[in-house]
Amino acid sequence: MGMPLRQSLRVGGYILRNRLARRAKFPLLVELEPLYACNLACAGCGKIQHPASLLKQRMPVEQAVAAVRESGAPMVSIAGGEPLMHPGIGEMVAELVKMKRYVFLCTNAALIPKKIDLFEPSRYFAWAVHVDGLRERHDASVCKDGVFDQVVEAVRMCRERGFRVTTNTTVFNTDTPQTVIDVLDYLNDDLGVDQMMISPAYAYEKAPDQEHFLGVQETRELFRKVFADGRRRRWRFNHSPLFLDFLEGRADFPCTAWAIPSYSLKGWQRPCYLMDDGYADTYEELVRTTNWGAYGRGRDDRCSNCMAHCGYEPTAVFATIGSLTESLRAIRSG
Repeated sequence: MGMPLRQSLRVGGYILRNRLARRAKFPLLVELEPLYACNLACAGCGKIQHPASLLKQRMPVEQAVAAVRESGAPMVSIAGGEPLMHPGIGEMVAELVKMKRYVFLCTNAALIPKKIDLFEPSRYFAWAVHVDGLRERHDASVCKDGVFDQVVEAVRMCRERGFRVTTNTTVFNTDTPQTVIDVLDYLNDDLGVDQMMISPAYAYEKAPDQEHFLGVQETRELFRKVFADGRRRRWRFNHSPLFLDFLEGRADFPCTAWAIPSYSLKGWQRPCYLMDDGYADTYEELVRTTNWGAYGRGRDDRCSNCMAHCGYEPTAVFATIGSLTESLRAIRSG
């Protein structure tokens, strides 16, 4: 399954309008990071390694909304850090929904029970809850016991209140095909989330744990086994079929990181939210002044093992829109 039909049509129309206008580079989704602070200290994340002065900062709501408006992107993923720690997060989401942007609020879910009353169900809003495995596996990933049970409670609360709930699962080399299958089965069948996202972890330079990131061949082998025997077709993924093909090595794409740019406390980050080669004040400046040909596998050593969604999911989307066969395949999968 890909994204909901209404959202697919909106994004497809947006892409076609930009192509007709001969705009070479444009964003599909903005990774918005209004803070770096977090209430957890996950070993595979480099965000809370920023200096204390940055961890104390919170992006003004007006600044965040203006950046999304300037970019023109139809979708926004609000991350961090933990965005529910932002004092203006309810207002920020409400303003973006008012603009009819599709908003995904990425969260570890621990604060949802305290913050849920700040939000209202909308077809433009979805929780994106981080779930790296079943209880033991997930709690080890976030370096704190009891978090998995908080996730389950929060997801059930959101669903009871009529919210759309998606999940995001990051895969490391400590995973086996069975651990991935187990968590996807649980999220899909037992917890009943609306859709799931899955991605191999990227080796953040500042991440405390540098030993458990997958290489390209390891990633492909893992996903070929996870997706075997028709399992892929029954899971409710929030990915295009071509991106899932990419994960298991049935397709390959160049990186198009400009299509999922990151806007944070420092500005528009070059070239993506996973790497830090400087910042621009506007999205137009980011596109114009970044040497995009210098990034991607075979061009920059830091990209050698990257198969993350921010670089390759948009390429798969563009390939889908450009092919009648793939477009029909995506519609059938939804």
